Amino acid sequence: MSKPRIAVSIGDLNGIGIEILFKAHETVSKFCRPLYFVGYEMAEQAAKLLNCNIPNDFEHVPPDTQSFTITPGIAKSDAGNYSFASFKKAVEYTEKGICEALVTLPINKEAWMHAGIGYKGHTDALRHFFQCDAIMMLGSEKLYVALFTEHIPLKEVPKKIEKGKLVRFLLDFQRETGAERIGVLGLNPHAGDHGVLGDEERTIEQAIHEANETLESQHPALTTVFHGPLVPDIAFTPNMRQNFHYFVAMYHDQGLAPLKALYFDESINVSLNLPIVRTSVDHGTAFDIAYLPDRPVNLKSYIEAVRAAVAFSATRHQRS
Repeated sequence: MSKPRIAVSIGDLNGIGIEILFKAHETVSKFCRPLYFVGYEMAEQAAKLLNCNIPNDFEHVPPDTQSFTITPGIAKSDAGNYSFASFKKAVEYTEKGICEALVTLPINKEAWMHAGIGYKGHTDALRHFFQCDAIMMLGSEKLYVALFTEHIPLKEVPKKIEKGKLVRFLLDFQRETGAERIGVLGLNPHAGDHGVLGDEERTIEQAIHEANETLESQHPALTTVFHGPLVPDIAFTPNMRQNFHYFVAMYHDQGLAPLKALYFDESINVSLNLPIVRTSVDHGTAFDIAYLPDRPVNLKSYIEAVRAAVAFSATRHQRS
């Protein structure tokens, strides 16, 4: 069988993404055909700065924007424009079926802001492109965490915990993953201690109950898939992780702080509930080390993101 073609958006060229791409190319080419959304002149410029060669089998598509001069480690509007144009064209190729899945290298949110791009990141943009409630899930084969709320101020989180929205989120998450046991975290310390430390857990508990009832009515074999509200500070202990491979966190750091403490090097970002498969590295542009010589670069997250893109796209084809 032919290898699947995977779109790879280039990310912020002032950051570490293209170095990861060059160094991991041989490995990922063993199980897919990567198609890189970058102009050859930009790849040459980066390769010269990195003192490396562009792979001979470097398949690429230039994005619809102007080239620029790479400035390592600096958030600039020209790099922000280029990374967005690369991402947008990669999405188009994936949506049209030219590529089977999309992998995104890290962008810089400040550079997008300088460029006047009105999205907080890839997931926010994908929601607008497809008019879908995309779900942000991060993790690895050992542990996955979905975020009910993402990049919002902490003080705004309690206002976002509404029963109807949480029920839809839980059902969409289960449908996308096929998980049969999902741990749902409470919001407050001790999961509220029965209202002593907050009452948001009542809403979460009602949403869990309704989601379980709905799911069981549709699929009688699936009984009590959602469990909680779990006490957040013990949810990721070894004993709990034996019971749950999938968790839903109420806010960003609640889920990602323990995940990154456990599996930082290998964790990835997956966008669920979309008409395309999209995965990403679970790290940023690393401006502090971009293009610097003689220091290690970890390729694990990128390689795992590409592997997951291949696997998720294959699963989606099987379902259809």
